[in-house]
Amino acid sequence: MAAPPGEYFSVGSQVSCRTCQEQRLQGEVVAFDYQSKMLALKCPSSSGKPNHADILLINLQYVSEVEIINDRTETPPPLASLNISKLASKARTEKEEKLSQAYAISAGVSLEGQQLFQTIHKTIKDCKWQEKNIVVMEEVVITPPYQVENCKGKEGSALSHVRKIVEKHFRDVESQKILQRPQAQQPQKEAALSS
Repeated sequence: MAAPPGEYFSVGSQVSCRTCQEQRLQGEVVAFDYQSKMLALKCPSSSGKPNHADILLINLQYVSEVEIINDRTETPPPLASLNISKLASKARTEKEEKLSQAYAISAGVSLEGQQLFQTIHKTIKDCKWQEKNIVVMEEVVITPPYQVENCKGKEGSALSHVRKIVEKHFRDVESQKILQRPQAQQPQKEAALSS
């Protein structure tokens, strides 16, 4: 059964819940919305990393039992202040990256070109699309089919650096293909053996 009418969970309280799938969840209440019956719990990190935590959102409609282990009655600590300009900058950057990806797809850029762009962009942020070409630092242009020999620009450290990134990218792609081949062949061998 879901939380009884009028049930409220104080931020900072320790609670234990049993879901309708008989899973036991336990943690510290981070937030509770009475109207939607949503409970947010902070639990130890599933990755095991210190100073990390998992935040679970639990719909109390799907909980059969809730037990308050330690009810916090004092005022919860103040919320950490947010750096609004930093968050706005991050949101703007994310939006620009998504628009860049959408542009590449709509321009008919190959999957290989899109993957190379993302690889370069991880290292060099000054990277953009110009039709189907990748322009890096306004100095290097990579044209389809996006191989090392397609890197053009004034000879120098920028061109050399971009070429190294492109080389490494394609080496890594080849390594991944080699690793995936034995896995793809395994089901075929098993099918052949069982017939």
